[in-house]
Amino acid sequence: MEIEIIELDDKQCLDIENRLSNYDEDYIGYQLSGNVSIGLVSGGRLIAGADGCMTAFKVFYLSTLYVDENQRGKGLGRLLMQTMEEKAKALGANMIRLDTFDWQGSPFYSKLGYEQVGSYENELDGFSEYFFLKRI
Repeated sequence: MEIEIIELDDKQCLDIENRLSNYDEDYIGYQLSGNVSIGLVSGGRLIAGADGCMTAFKVFYLSTLYVDENQRGKGLGRLLMQTMEEKAKALGANMIRLDTFDWQGSPFYSKLGYEQVGSYENELDGFSEYFFLKRI
C-alpha cells in the first residue's frame, strides 16, 4: 500500500477530530464542554480580558489573559482569574491549566496559587515556556 502525505481540508480535519473524540470516549466516561470569555471595560474601552474552554478530564484550559500595560498592578488580572476560576468550576472543572512565556506572567500565576508543572527553554529562538495547574 502506497501512503502519501496530504494537506487536510476543513471536512477532513473535523473527521480526524471526531475519530479521536470517539476513541477517547473509552477512557473518558463523561463529556463536559463550555467556553468562558470575559473582559473588563473602562470608559467604554476594553482594557483587559480572558478566554478559556473546557477540555478532557474536568480540566479548564485558560488560553488567554491580557491586561493593558497601563492598567497592570491594579488587581485586574487577579479579578479576571478569580472570575475565570468561578466560571470554570460552574462548568464542572476541578482544575485549570495554562501556559505562559518567560516575558509574560509566571510570577503572577505563582502568586495566585498555580503550580508550575513543566517548562522548556528554546535557546535557538530565545524564549522559555512554563506550564501551570491549579486545582479548584
